[in-house]
Amino acid sequence: MPGFWSVFRFPRFRLASFPTPLESAPRLGERLGLKLYVKRDDVMELALGGNKVRKLEFLLGDALARGADTLITTGAYHSNHARLTAAAGVKAGLDVYLVLTPPGTPEPQGNLLLDKMLGARIMEAERDAARAMEDLAARLREEGRKPYVIPAGGASPVGVLGYVAAALEIMEQAERQGWKPSYVFMADGTCAMHAGLLLGLRLLGADDVEVVGISVSRDRHTASQRIAGLIEQASQLLRVENPVRSSDIVVFDDYIYGSYGSIVGEVVETMKLAARTEALILDPVYTGKAMHGLVDLAGKGYVEKNSRVIFIHSGGTPIPFQYSSRVAGYF
Repeated sequence: MPGFWSVFRFPRFRLASFPTPLESAPRLGERLGLKLYVKRDDVMELALGGNKVRKLEFLLGDALARGADTLITTGAYHSNHARLTAAAGVKAGLDVYLVLTPPGTPEPQGNLLLDKMLGARIMEAERDAARAMEDLAARLREEGRKPYVIPAGGASPVGVLGYVAAALEIMEQAERQGWKPSYVFMADGTCAMHAGLLLGLRLLGADDVEVVGISVSRDRHTASQRIAGLIEQASQLLRVENPVRSSDIVVFDDYIYGSYGSIVGEVVETMKLAARTEALILDPVYTGKAMHGLVDLAGKGYVEKNSRVIFIHSGGTPIPFQYSSRVAGYF
């Protein structure tokens, strides 16, 4: 516990009001045989919200402390992270460059439409977005600018701090409601949310809470290694001993369905289930696949019956509109 509090010593640029709601989902929970709760990180003031806001508070704090005047980041055309970086840049008075890549199309809809509305400068890269960002940063430095490069998804040791801090918020909310979670489920994309929440819970002494990631892109081994690396780097940043064991890192890669960004009927059915039991709007790329994984694993008995499960709703509200024709094809 003492080492945990060092997270609040890092510079932070406030982008939203916390805590976000932690609400019961009794009808869906009854269907799954669980006591289900949803952490509503889709409910935030900044540009339709999402989990990247927590990371960006620390990333912008670091950028401003370093004197940056420009943000550069990357993501897919449907990227929630790109949209929220563009919005955060507006709030902080910084220029924003987005290096966008497939999957998806460059048609101005969903998140991409909002990127343009927010005034981000958009570049396209078929491959090697990291190199494209570094080349852009070098050019801007030659022009006298001070760019700050943010990796995809805000997945850096600084970005991880957002969900280290969120671990305390979640556990305090559950305690005030009179219960303690046994599991936390989430989508694993760039894995910083998983890394931060697992590290935060273990620093708080919540060793019996299992954090489960449903990968939307990487195989289980690669995702687990990425989470482990981010946890180690964030521990060094916090100057604490890494409390996370390799056995603590739980990732399932059974629900990718071929490739990152694939839109499939099984996931759309789960989106309909969440909408029609709890009025939860999920997306087909991240939260829909994560909820589909929870539904399937509950049905297979992986999750203990009647246990208390938190599902992290990490946002993504614009994505169904970006893929509206493909999603609607399953209705």
